Amino acid sequence: MSVVDHNAIGLSPRISEAEVADYIALLKPRVMSLVIFTALVGLVIAPGHVHPVLAFTSILCIAVGAGASGALNMWYESDIDALMSRTANRPIPRGRITRPEALAFGTTLAFFSVMTLGILVNWVAGGLLAFTIFFYVGIYTIGLKRWTAQNIVIGGAAGALPPVVAWAAATGSLSMEPVLLFLIIFFWTPPHFWALALFRSDDYARAGVPMLPVVAGPDATRLQILLYTIVLVAVAFVPWPLGYFDAGYGVMSLVLGAGMLALAINVYRRREGSEALRATRRLFAFSIVYLFMLFATLLVEVVVHAIAPSLW
Repeated sequence: MSVVDHNAIGLSPRISEAEVADYIALLKPRVMSLVIFTALVGLVIAPGHVHPVLAFTSILCIAVGAGASGALNMWYESDIDALMSRTANRPIPRGRITRPEALAFGTTLAFFSVMTLGILVNWVAGGLLAFTIFFYVGIYTIGLKRWTAQNIVIGGAAGALPPVVAWAAATGSLSMEPVLLFLIIFFWTPPHFWALALFRSDDYARAGVPMLPVVAGPDATRLQILLYTIVLVAVAFVPWPLGYFDAGYGVMSLVLGAGMLALAINVYRRREGSEALRATRRLFAFSIVYLFMLFATLLVEVVVHAIAPSLW
């Protein structure tokens, strides 16, 4: 059997010549940046004072745990990654890193991120981080992605957990605020990724991944995007009238929600040709801005409250 055949089944006897950049790519740095940001918000808005060293350790462990999840995801999905234009340049399909190396790398990062967070910070956060990694790799990547069109809906729970882990790192417990952050990210995930899936549906079909546009068709996907966006806008607004977040957040959630909803309606209405493609791309791009600005507003409120508490 040739070396190439060995690589295809993940049994290559050779050692790769991967560079640092290849291992960084294995961590999914763009996904990691979102994890770091949402976790930072969960940590900052938590009550009480966290020692800066412990705060840094918490965010670092959550980031490394997210990177471990990304590496293990690429290890398991290297076969379908090679079939999709969006992922064909990842380190394993390119032959830069072998599957066993990716498995060892991801497992090592997962173990040390969980143990470090548990030992140095607290085991509530460590346990939640372990569950997050397990859910993303075991439930979503291995159990759901290739078997159900609801993979993104259920699997989105893993991406919504980082602010909950960070809150637990700061307080050693859970509360309604991190649950609300979890729900916002959870309901944000389907319209965000289904918009991507709409203009990448050929990729998913070629790889045999049952994403919603492939299984149910683009029109059904557009309807689901609209319905989930309506729920998202409502869920994101509710923390203000309930008194969990302040007025600045409430106003921002309304403004951003109006933009998100308008774009989702546009995706639902425009179903053919270049206009439909532009509509989905705009929604995908704006959804990133939506989540960033919404969570950034919470950070700004904390800073303003610390500087001028009399304003609140």
